[in-house]
Amino acid sequence: MRVMVLVKATEDSEAGLLPTPELLDAMGKYNEALIEAGILKDGDGLKPSSQGKRVRFSGADRSIVDGPFAETKELVAGFWLWEVEDMDEAIAWVKRCPNPMPGPSEIEIRPLYEVSDFG
Repeated sequence: MRVMVLVKATEDSEAGLLPTPELLDAMGKYNEALIEAGILKDGDGLKPSSQGKRVRFSGADRSIVDGPFAETKELVAGFWLWEVEDMDEAIAWVKRCPNPMPGPSEIEIRPLYEVSDFG
């Protein structure tokens, strides 16, 4: 089962504050454990939404919206793409993750569609 693990943005990540050296070290060790377990397929951090763009679709029309975007709690600060046996395994790995932010934070796990889902 493939899952996208989303690190939700916080005011700190949207302000562009970089992780401390200690957090970078802890995350590096965590990522190494994911690699050794054969779970990690890809992952990275995202720059603040102030550096992003959105493309809005309305029929054949397209419009561009410049960041920053409101509602920090709805934004993503980073991601991993994992291959796990099931959602329980993904949850177990997320529970082992160092807190990705200086304060309270949240990580979301979403399964990806597979070819078999479409019959």
